[in-house]
Amino acid sequence: QVQLVESGGDLVQPGGSLRVSCVASAASGRIFSIDDMAWYRQAPGEPRQFVAKITSRGTTNYVDFLKGRFTISRDNARNTVYLQMNNLQPEDTAVYFCNARGVTTGRGARRDRYLEAWGQGTLVTVSS
Repeated sequence: QVQLVESGGDLVQPGGSLRVSCVASAASGRIFSIDDMAWYRQAPGEPRQFVAKITSRGTTNYVDFLKGRFTISRDNARNTVYLQMNNLQPEDTAVYFCNARGVTTGRGARRDRYLEAWGQGTLVTVSS
């Protein structure tokens, strides 16, 4: 199995910045590669929505209305993805979820492939 653990969620004032992180690990063995890592968010009473994605080669994709304020990055050596959020507004309040697709794990000569994994989320609250 693949485990994703998010961190960094906090209460921040409007106009502030915050960086959330997500570390991927294998329940058995280690991770050899992750194709895509992404962030989604879910506000209270709303469906989960896509925020940003980054491929293993660093190609990024954002939802249009967040371009310019949010930046996704990743550290492949640490199996970690980040989301830098600037000029946060109350409407950015949500639980932010990490997503990984195309994960290869293994131990010794064994390799396992997982299509998708989700983290438990980290809460970002923007309020004065």
